[in-house]
Amino acid sequence: MLNAISPLASTAAEQQLPAFVRQRMDEHYVERIAKLLGGEHLHQWQAIPAGAVMLAGNDYLNIAAEPALLAVQAQVLQGGGAMLMSSVFLQEGSRQHRLEHKLAAFLGSEACVLAQSGWAANVGLLQSLAGPGIPVYLDMQAHASLWEGVQSAQAEPHAFLHNDAAHLQRQIDKHGPGIIVVDALYSTNGSVAPLLDMVQIAERSGSMLIVDESHSLGTHGPQGAGLVVELGLAERVHFRTASLAKAFAGRAGLITCSAQFKGYFLSASRPAIFSSCLLEHELAWFDAALDLIRGADRRRAALRRHSVLLRQGLAELGYNVSDGTEQIIALEAGSEPDTLKLRKALERHGIYGAVFCAPATPKNRSLVRLTLNAGLREHDCERLLAACAAIRDEVGLASWPSTRRLRKLALV
Repeated sequence: MLNAISPLASTAAEQQLPAFVRQRMDEHYVERIAKLLGGEHLHQWQAIPAGAVMLAGNDYLNIAAEPALLAVQAQVLQGGGAMLMSSVFLQEGSRQHRLEHKLAAFLGSEACVLAQSGWAANVGLLQSLAGPGIPVYLDMQAHASLWEGVQSAQAEPHAFLHNDAAHLQRQIDKHGPGIIVVDALYSTNGSVAPLLDMVQIAERSGSMLIVDESHSLGTHGPQGAGLVVELGLAERVHFRTASLAKAFAGRAGLITCSAQFKGYFLSASRPAIFSSCLLEHELAWFDAALDLIRGADRRRAALRRHSVLLRQGLAELGYNVSDGTEQIIALEAGSEPDTLKLRKALERHGIYGAVFCAPATPKNRSLVRLTLNAGLREHDCERLLAACAAIRDEVGLASWPSTRRLRKLALV
């Protein structure tokens, strides 16, 4: 358990670390854990009790334990391993290339590249597109991997206010055309990007647009093809990326692109060159998962019903969930001590979410994130709402900054 580690403990090996490293560790263990949080850790590792409602995972369509998918993967594993190499050395006709063609057709793209993770896809893409002096415009809530890609490219990052197309336009007017980077569905609060506005700004300004569909691929759009396809924008968005560790319940990432760009990317992207390709059993999983996801309209409908029901119920209880609309729900307590109190109160009622705090959120905007899935039962939803009703006074809901924001909105 992380919270069993004494923040003040110091081993001989740690004493040998340079002072600048020990200082940074002390900021975490002493200032944050010991002083701010009273010796407890925001992310407490412990066994989840039987019967708990687990809302910390990203298996939105509830496919991770699907017997048919497990059987396909097991069959490949029992057949022995394959040759391991960098993706750049894979020959046309390989299992990975065949799956990339299948994914490209599904997403309405000329080509697709599979990467080791969504992080690798985003970092590799931006590192191969941008460069010194190139302005990159990122939504303030864009995923950390996108910011890391800009840093890797030594490009010039310019933030714009969340989902604020007018502020993006002002930034472009000031710094010139470049690359616009947004998430289709944001991972902390379930808000959806105004994709049509972003496409129009990119086209008017001569900028390039990247859309990360990690949290909308599989869950939104026709057959789960995502929000870009749903809005008919596949030919107007230059690149889409996604983590396959969400609705696809695996470990990989993808990029949609042109066939010509794919050839360039495999020879220019550092993650593509210097990391191994996906394993055979991983490819088999994604191939079978794609078939399942395309026919999973009932699961998508169930996920949507849960999202609407729980958002409405939480709003009626006084929780400010107005920042988002989809299957990711943020209970924003604000400070880290208040978020720890919220997490513990929920867990006493058998509700387990994921704590998000700096650097995943701005300072003093910490939250417990509830990620819904298609497998939730009516009883689970009722239990969550009952728990949130019971703990309102205990967690100081009325004094949360997010609650005060909600009251101000009501006065406008």
